[in-house]
Parts: sequence; structure tokens; C-alpha cells
Amino acid sequence: MSQEAVFASIEEAISKSLKLGRGKRFKQSVEIIVALKDIDLKSPQARIRETVFLPNRPPKEAKVCVVAHGDMELQAREAGVEVLNRQDLQNLSQNKREIKKLARRCYWVLVRADLMGLAGRILGPALGPRGKAPVPVPPNANIKDLIERYKAAVWVRIRNQPQVMAKIGTEDMSPKELAENALAVIQVIENRLGRGKIARVYVKKTMGPPVEVPALG
Repeated sequence: MSQEAVFASIEEAISKSLKLGRGKRFKQSVEIIVALKDIDLKSPQARIRETVFLPNRPPKEAKVCVVAHGDMELQAREAGVEVLNRQDLQNLSQNKREIKKLARRCYWVLVRADLMGLAGRILGPALGPRGKAPVPVPPNANIKDLIERYKAAVWVRIRNQPQVMAKIGTEDMSPKELAENALAVIQVIENRLGRGKIARVYVKKTMGPPVEVPALG
């Protein structure tokens, strides 16, 4: 099946999914579900944890938080995101409730590399169960550029079931934009596992029924 045919199939399924279900008072996300086959969840092959930078940024951006100090801290604050420095982390260390709140609201936690040990020890126990992890950032990185990139990024991972689920946008995006984002997710899975491991692909709105993408399994 050619790439053009795959894209057309995804776009058609997304168009259908957007029309199904009743309208809600909130903007629903659009998700892709990739069901896998012949995968041993205990094997290293199944330990997929990849970052996918979507080609089309959703209006509902992923919330990015930054752990840094020095110039990187200043630049991150200028970018308007939530920022923690070394002292902030140490102050949080005895407040598990606040740590859990931060882990819920921050989809990405970008951490200056020399603070990774501290951030991992304090934030890791709350981020891990949510399928998140601190992302190390070199001290000389352009943090403003990274923040913008990660606002359009999603995790692609296998957890407790032989499947991958990821948000690819919101219902007010065009089917073409959503299809391009979905294809980016599928390509990462194919690169890691091969298309033969894909059993079924579905797309759906948050509160809508799943629609299968034909001819991809």
C-alpha cells in the first residue's frame, strides 16, 4: 500500500470520526490507537518510548515545564512556561501532594542536564506512573526553541497492553492536519517494530466511538 493510499485511508477515517457522536461543551481531543500483534510485553522489543514531534501543532498545546537555573531559567521564564530552579525542587521534595499536581499538569518536563539527578529523584516517582519522564537538556541548548517544539510533541509508548495510544490534535483541526499527525505516529511504530506488527489502527474523538482505518492492519 503506497504512502499516498495510507494517508488517504487515515484522512477518510478521521473525517468520519469527527462527524460521529454528539457535540460537547468542550473541545474534544482526537486520538489514534494502534493495536499490535505478536508482541511480548516483557521483551526489550516492546519497550517503546519515543517522542514524536507532530507536524501540525494542536491548538490545545502540550503543557511544557522547565527545570533550570542561570540563563536557561531566565529564558524559560521569558517564554511564559512554568519554571522550577534548584531551590524550588528542594522545597518540593517534602510535599508529595504538590509534586503529584505538577506531574499531572506538566506533559513535558525539560530539565537542564546538571539538574537531572535531583529532578529524577524528586519528580520521577510522580512522573513515572503517568508514563512521563524528565527530558535532559544540554546547558547550551536554546530552551525557547525546545519549548516550542515540545508543545507539539507526544509520547509514543507501549505500557501494559499491546497497543499505542496518542493524542494527535483536537476536533477543530482539519482532517488533513490530523492525518499528517497520525501518520507521524504510525511511522515511528513502523520504524521500531515493522508494519507487520500492526494489527489494527483506530481514530476517535475523546467521547466518540472508534473508527478503524482500513487496510493498515
